[in-house]
Amino acid sequence: MRNIKIVSLVISTVVILSCSQKIIQPKVVFSKKDILENRVDSVMKLMTLEEKIGQLNQYNGFWEITGPTPKEGQAAKKYADLKNGLVGSMLNVKGVKDVRALQKIAVEETRLGIPLIFGFDVIHGYKTISPIPLAEAASWDLVEIKRSAAVAAEEAASVGLNWTFAPMVDISRDARWGRVMEGSGEDPYLGSQIAVARVQGFQGDNLNAKNTILATAKHFAGYGFSESGRDYNTVDVGESTLQNIIFPPFKAAVDAGVRTFMNSFNELNGIPATGNKYLQRDILKEDWKFDGFVVSDWGSINEMMAHGYAKDSKQAAEIAINAGSDMDMESYAYVEYLSALVKEGKVKESVIDDAARRILRVKFELGLFDNPYLYCDENYEKETVGKPAFQEAVLEMAKKSIVLLKNEKELLPLKKSGQKIVVIGALANDKTSPLGSWRIAADDESAVSLLEGMQKYKGNNLTYIKGADVAVGRTQFVWETKINMTDKSGFAEAIKAAKGADVVVMSLGEHGLQSGEGRSRTDLGLAGVQQELLEEVYKVNPNVVLVLNNGRPLAIPWADENIPAIVEAWHLGTQSGNAIAQVLYGDYNPSGKLPMTFPRSVGQVPIYYNYKNTGRPVMTEPDSVFWSHYIDEENTPLYPFGYGLSYSKFEYSNIELSQKSFADNGQIEVSVLLKNTGKYSGKEVVQLYIRDLFASVTRPVLELKGFEMIELQPNETKKVSFVINKKTIEFFSANSKWEAEAGDFKVFVGGSSTKTLEADFQYKKN
Repeated sequence: MRNIKIVSLVISTVVILSCSQKIIQPKVVFSKKDILENRVDSVMKLMTLEEKIGQLNQYNGFWEITGPTPKEGQAAKKYADLKNGLVGSMLNVKGVKDVRALQKIAVEETRLGIPLIFGFDVIHGYKTISPIPLAEAASWDLVEIKRSAAVAAEEAASVGLNWTFAPMVDISRDARWGRVMEGSGEDPYLGSQIAVARVQGFQGDNLNAKNTILATAKHFAGYGFSESGRDYNTVDVGESTLQNIIFPPFKAAVDAGVRTFMNSFNELNGIPATGNKYLQRDILKEDWKFDGFVVSDWGSINEMMAHGYAKDSKQAAEIAINAGSDMDMESYAYVEYLSALVKEGKVKESVIDDAARRILRVKFELGLFDNPYLYCDENYEKETVGKPAFQEAVLEMAKKSIVLLKNEKELLPLKKSGQKIVVIGALANDKTSPLGSWRIAADDESAVSLLEGMQKYKGNNLTYIKGADVAVGRTQFVWETKINMTDKSGFAEAIKAAKGADVVVMSLGEHGLQSGEGRSRTDLGLAGVQQELLEEVYKVNPNVVLVLNNGRPLAIPWADENIPAIVEAWHLGTQSGNAIAQVLYGDYNPSGKLPMTFPRSVGQVPIYYNYKNTGRPVMTEPDSVFWSHYIDEENTPLYPFGYGLSYSKFEYSNIELSQKSFADNGQIEVSVLLKNTGKYSGKEVVQLYIRDLFASVTRPVLELKGFEMIELQPNETKKVSFVINKKTIEFFSANSKWEAEAGDFKVFVGGSSTKTLEADFQYKKN
């Protein structure tokens, strides 16, 4: 095979280089990094300009691979490019048989035999689906999140894939934006910790292991701040927000070793992210020393024309490559125009070389030059996809993702016998919706429904009534899911059944495909006729447990005021119904905390806990209107960031500081006592927040700086401690650098961003 010849040549070159070094300096020892770079150099020296450009070209799967080869049209052009070594990566090709067939063309039929990378959107699972990422973030369990990503990686790798376009680490404060389901919420600290966990889960300890895949930090940068929550919309933010809120999870991903970045659809401060040199070259590659590669989002290079930033595809290619976008996903701009742009002097060949080197470096790290068919084992594929251990892992992840929002009269947990329970809501019997958005390899009807999960508890008289559809006109991977706004024909049956029940469990919210990319909403209430159904059922039976299934925070003020028990159950993936049922019946005590604020009204959005105080934070004179508020709604959220109840009850007391101040090399230990005063054993996420009272730029009223999951038995008390040092209080200051400024601070410890104990301390520079 030609690839074997290339590998032999690369190894020989390294040996020659090593020998020549020994003649000059006999004791020199080459590091793994030196050897890797020498191998990359050896391939680069063999490549023509066009072949280098080919490495920067990514195509979507374009024909039935096991069928006849394409003879005409764009598919034939792509096929010719593949055979001529002008393709560096493929996406949306899955399954060992198809992956092997394409890899064989690249390795055995092209001049140099350089292997392909195969990418796919493995966002929260491949076939076996974990909770949506926003739900996983609600667990605040970094070990479980890492495990979830590792499961997804192993299953995806077994079908020939070696690259996922995840994690999405965009911070967002706007629940109208459909893609909040794909991220970790509103906080840069929590988002950074989860970014690290997911990168480590996907990539493991060894990139050339057959059960790991490349991770991608996306979307760089600012996508989550799209104006009005509308997808692909403009982003305009100041440097302080960019550095202190948007950048930290991306920097954390780099520090965790993420090997690829994806740029963003949006423009940032007037420049499309795909063509943004400040983002890609100045920050990512120079300041952060990122040596992996950047891939464009789908067609985003050519979209710079629609932005009004490039006049045609050729200019778009010029702008994107010079700005640092290394690989073109489905714009065809690089393969068409970069060669000419180099010859015209508009793009330096060294820029092409840098991009190609980055991609080749990652291919070597994946082990593809040593074994191009590493990910092409059909027996391993059969053994791995859907294996029982994966089901156990996603069930555990799902249980930990559930957040108990309300539980009056101890309506929950449900009794396991002797109750007449009526389950209402189309989502309760839906086996597709729980998979959520971005689960493109999963099979429809493959999730455990809530009804199926509850039916496993045999002691109660359980009845199911649909009541009303949530969505109409659904099809496989539907691009538009319509909300049922009119059909109430099932109301009467539901109301009749509810009258005679001891407890009514209502499963309401969003269909799994009503959030995600391209699915922004202006109404954050229960979709369609569901609110009316809830109110009508409540009139005849107030013992309602509302189970929310949704991919974003919802505004549910009526439910909060009236419904005694509310469970946030998101879209929890393959084991959804089992997870929810185990929580409802008390076999699992919920411990989740919200990673994103729930508003009282969509008019409050964007709403977030780490806001600025403003010059007029409160009313200073009776009946004054001249302060920062609404005249028709409170400022406070319905459910704040970090909030979540348990069947246990936790009491915080005795906040103590080891000292009242510290200097550069010092630290303060802050501790509280946490007691479980309830009758169930349970887990509590103890949260640490800081407020910098006076600084060179205004600081938020609170910033999350630490958290720890504590498990306690009834009546058990534990001392929980955190360390505060110089790193804890650093921020991007008015001096345009990350630093800690001397001054006065408050520290808060508690069970949410609003329920905390507090103390004061000072930081003094030496």
